[in-house]
Order: sequence, then C-alpha cells, then structure tokens
Amino acid sequence: MERSVAERMLAVAVQEARAGLAEGGIPIGAALFGPDGEVLGRGHNRRVQDGDPSLHAETAAFRAAGRLRGYGRTTMVTTLSPCWYCSGLVRQFGIGRLVVGEARTFVGGHDWLAEHGVQVTVLDDPECATMMAEFIDRQPELWSEDIGE
Repeated sequence: MERSVAERMLAVAVQEARAGLAEGGIPIGAALFGPDGEVLGRGHNRRVQDGDPSLHAETAAFRAAGRLRGYGRTTMVTTLSPCWYCSGLVRQFGIGRLVVGEARTFVGGHDWLAEHGVQVTVLDDPECATMMAEFIDRQPELWSEDIGE
C-alpha cells in the first residue's frame, strides 16, 4: 500500500482517537475501509465511556461497518498495534490489510497477522506515538487495565 494512501486512511483513525480522548477514554481510533478507499465504519475505544471491556476501537469500527459478504479486500486502520483480541477479529473475518499508526508504545499482534497473510503497514506515526505516550504517562492504571495487566 502506498504510504500516502495509508496516511490519509490513518487520519480518520486519528480523529477517532482524539474523540475518545476528549470523552475521557483511551485514545485509540480505528476505521475499516473498502477496496476503493471508502470508509465503511469508524470508531474509537469506548471501554471507559460505556463500561464495556470488549469495545476496542477496531471492534467499534467493525461493528459500525455492518455486515459485509466478505472482508478480504478491506483495510483495518488503527492508531495502535492491535491487541490479541483485535488481531483475532482481523484474522477471524479475513480482513486483508492492516495499517498501524504506531507500535512503539504497544506491540500487539500485527507481526502474527503478517505471518498469516495479512498485508501489514506500520507507519510509525509520531502523532499517534505521542498521543499514546502522553496518555500512558497520565493514566498508567487505566492503560494497564486496557491491555489486561
């Protein structure tokens, strides 16, 4: 995937991450894109806001997209390397591409997904990394809860 295309897609996920942070939640955003680059669904981590431990950003974007016949030509874009739960979602539904904003503050399952045929692009975006690092510094207990520690 061309970097410029991946960066345009990431901008949608970053907007979602900022929205989650503004709501008092964890700043992780995601979006699911169709093969022509159209946004099918977008969302952000709402574990805190909704009291739902399963409502990760990727899950929210996936749910917002609704039912599709197949996901092989879709792209999941997320501001942070997906945890094992969200990596499982990508693998379970055969999402073909994954764009990761950053994997500095957390390394989830993106390498595992690549090993199983998902086309993975890690952008190492400084804005995504800074947003997460600042959040983790301010709220380490909430972050630990989010990643299951």
